[in-house]
Amino acid sequence: MAPPTLVQTSQTETHFTISSNGENTIQLTSEAENNADVKFANWDNFKFAPIRESTVSRAMTRRYFADLDKYTESDVVIVGAGSAGLSAAYVLAKNRPNLKIAIIEASVSPGGGCWLGGQLFSAMVLRKPANIFLDELEIAYDDEGDYVVVKHAALFMSTLMSKVLQFPNVKLFNATAVEDLITRRDETTGELRIAGVVTNWTLVALNHDTQSCMDPNTINCNIVLSTTGHDGPFGAFSAKRLESLGKAPKDLTQGFKPQPSSTTTTTAPAPADGFQLGGMRGLDMNKAEDAIVKGTREVVPGLVIAGMELAEVDGSNRMGPTFGAMALSGVKAAEAVLNSIDSRQKQNQTGYGSV
Repeated sequence: MAPPTLVQTSQTETHFTISSNGENTIQLTSEAENNADVKFANWDNFKFAPIRESTVSRAMTRRYFADLDKYTESDVVIVGAGSAGLSAAYVLAKNRPNLKIAIIEASVSPGGGCWLGGQLFSAMVLRKPANIFLDELEIAYDDEGDYVVVKHAALFMSTLMSKVLQFPNVKLFNATAVEDLITRRDETTGELRIAGVVTNWTLVALNHDTQSCMDPNTINCNIVLSTTGHDGPFGAFSAKRLESLGKAPKDLTQGFKPQPSSTTTTTAPAPADGFQLGGMRGLDMNKAEDAIVKGTREVVPGLVIAGMELAEVDGSNRMGPTFGAMALSGVKAAEAVLNSIDSRQKQNQTGYGSV
């Protein structure tokens, strides 16, 4: 068998110690030419540490149920671990390490539609100034003037996901679906607000028609941030659930109405009664990305909506294979959460034995 081909610009020598006593050490030495001399260790005496199968089960189970217990009372629940949801999680976790942030993702593999560019191509295009967020994440890109290109969309998503999951105040529950929203109505004002999510295993959620009642679980929180996109079995879930309940802002039913762009102006969430979806419009990149970022907000008390799910709420355009608005909508969503979370926490502490 031919030796492995190695292309390098300089000589390297790397040592990997693979046992606690350091006896088995791989030495990889190469020159700066193809067909370099590559040496590997003798694997004949290699062996993993012994383990009993039940030990593996207990190691997984104990940690997972500890996480369930910890995050059943969360500060923020993010529904959907795509580019908008994870961008928001990054900003929230970095700026408020005291917040408990639970991310609920229906798919086994988080990332939404951000593993590829348009039509399953590799490269990811982001219009400026979204490159500032790439700089924050230390992701390389080609600068093309008004836009930048990441060589593979998976580089963006894998980097972002890795950084988010390293925060100690974040837990990702993937293969888990949100089936409903927890609601609270103020007995004095009549205001309806969102106070958590109803969850189940995704495989259960997709099979309610095949079995008798399979009840869910719940997570209480002060703010729900919904970033479920517009495609797939759970696309625009929170927006659609609000419509089915007849709960969401009336003033959005005539199409998208952008919020004030001033950074000093805050817009209160609309009353949560009498809503119909605006319905996502056709593709217009220039209108769509501005509308999504500007419109990202607390749509009803306790519920922030961002990313492409917002297009279904506001009746704004879709933007297609350009991803700047997804990242920056997540950043703005994090700001919306931080602007509202203290007041929502005070509301939730007034009843139902809040922790």
